[in-house]
Amino acid sequence: MDNSSTHSDCMADQDPADRFAIFGNPLSQSLSPLMHNAAFAQMGIAARYGACQTDNAAEAVRQFRRMGLRGASITLPFKESIIPFLDEMDESAETIGAVNTIVNRDGRLMGYNTDGIGLTDDLREWLEIRGKTFVILGAGGAARAAVYALLQAGGTPVVVNRTLQKAEALAGRFGCRRVPVAEIGELRADCLINTTPVGMFPEVDRTPLPRQVAACFPYVMDMIYNPIRTRLLREAEAAGCAVRSGVGMFVRQGAEQFRLWTGMEPPIERMMNVVMERLLKNGGD
Repeated sequence: MDNSSTHSDCMADQDPADRFAIFGNPLSQSLSPLMHNAAFAQMGIAARYGACQTDNAAEAVRQFRRMGLRGASITLPFKESIIPFLDEMDESAETIGAVNTIVNRDGRLMGYNTDGIGLTDDLREWLEIRGKTFVILGAGGAARAAVYALLQAGGTPVVVNRTLQKAEALAGRFGCRRVPVAEIGELRADCLINTTPVGMFPEVDRTPLPRQVAACFPYVMDMIYNPIRTRLLREAEAAGCAVRSGVGMFVRQGAEQFRLWTGMEPPIERMMNVVMERLLKNGGD
């Protein structure tokens, strides 16, 4: 899997009926190609999904059009900056203000956001969302998707972020509460969800919160999927919290992408298995 190319020929050696890709920077640790190619193979679809690392959102869209892709995943840092270069967005992506999926509909590039669906689909296997209070740590595109989806599912999100201006903007956008980081330990909430990249491979010794703060919440989820058990989760579990990694969310957002691209039901079990196998092989736990 070549994740290092910054050129429009990042999939030049692939010429199946349908082509898909992920655009972002960096991409060296992305498991999206592994997951989606396994799904295509399982369903007998003649398609190939590659990784195209690039420097900016405009170049990503130029590459998309030059390669004639059917669809793409968009990851950091382009989830917001890609928007002006798209032809249209669906309602949820427009409300969230971030795009992680592009679908080519007869030359028109449509933007979607499957992060929120991935989160709530995964959370429902773990705890009831309706009536629960969720502390959302962070205020970027992933946090916006989380707040939007939790509100849609009947949950109550509370935004906590180190940058006050971003926290206020997010809370104001969705009409929810904002709490300063210094007061997070005083919150009464059912679940903490980390939407920041703090603790992601390779900086696995970092954590967004002190262990005594994480211990304040019965449930702790980290959107990070590599490593499977971040320092935040390890410390929360040691303090008696129920914990959940971002693997399930990652797979389920990918499953929703698969539905958008193909109109078919995704082989979720196969997608989950290949991701877990790779993470465990790489020492992700």
